[in-house]
Amino acid sequence: MPTSDHILESLSTGVIALDSDLRITAINAAAQNLLQVSEARSLGLQAEQLLPRAHDWVSAIRQAQDDGMPVTRRDLILVLPSHQEIHVDLFIAPLFPEQGGPGLLVELQAVDRLLRISREESILNAQETTRTVIRGLAHEIKNPLGGVRGAAQLLARELPDERLSEYTQIIIQEADRLRDLVDRLLGSHKELTLQPLNVHEVLEHVRNLLFAESDQTLTFERDYDPSLPEVPGDKTQLIQAVLNITRNALQATTDIAECLITLRTRSQRQFTIGTKRHRLVCRIDIIDNGPGIPEDLQHAIFVPMVTGRADGTGLGLSISQSIINRHGGLLECTSEPGQTRFSIYLPMEKNHAKNS
Repeated sequence: MPTSDHILESLSTGVIALDSDLRITAINAAAQNLLQVSEARSLGLQAEQLLPRAHDWVSAIRQAQDDGMPVTRRDLILVLPSHQEIHVDLFIAPLFPEQGGPGLLVELQAVDRLLRISREESILNAQETTRTVIRGLAHEIKNPLGGVRGAAQLLARELPDERLSEYTQIIIQEADRLRDLVDRLLGSHKELTLQPLNVHEVLEHVRNLLFAESDQTLTFERDYDPSLPEVPGDKTQLIQAVLNITRNALQATTDIAECLITLRTRSQRQFTIGTKRHRLVCRIDIIDNGPGIPEDLQHAIFVPMVTGRADGTGLGLSISQSIINRHGGLLECTSEPGQTRFSIYLPMEKNHAKNS
């Protein structure tokens, strides 16, 4: 028989219990994820200390306490300690426990939660459609490329003047370059080798690579959660995914006087990826202080061949997204001038990865 604590933790709605002094006596996982706080730091705080910048939040709670009546606020804007704004529907109901006087039960539902789930499902479906199209195009391109390369090799053997072989060699080299490009579009053909993985080892490996690549001029800020458990993953492929994203961040900050890339890890409970709800996921944030991604490119940055750089191929992020998806995870991006954040979500349960 599930206990009340188990039921509370399984809810996707954020729930906070307050005593008569408006101090937090309980907060479930959904509320912790939504407000970006931990239970250990929240218990015992007063409501206004939890969200000191959210004045409407405190006003609604005090109204419910003073009137002794439920209070509802639709599309309320809450400012989190990180200065991020979220939109929630807020429901506050008075409680009358046998001891300790009246308290309050606060329910929070993210307004954009269903929109986010729908958007993620749309992104995943679009990516699968793109991969299907690319597979078909790759087959149609590689067959004639093989013929062109073979014909150039035969022609090179028949040429009377060896100096003319320079031209056939160009044909062969360009055919090989196109073949390699198509292979990169298709991504890795290797099956995932899943093993318990410390994601901090992946991040440190990438950090060391790019620190050397930038001639030690790049500043990394590490904000790791040391309590994060191991994640089932393919270390080599996850290194490639994180390296692609972080290298993009490095290239985006080349014109910045003080280049800063932040690597952050957290765990999140009761998180939905596509249509699957996971009890626990690992979140990896890669944040740079560059100029941001142009608004007209933000909706298509994971589409192959889409890039904002003249010398870019537009394949790095597409490959990273494919690797993360094969792990059963999700890659998201938010960007504005001065801050671009790529967030990787990896399920911590087994049997969510796929090799197809």
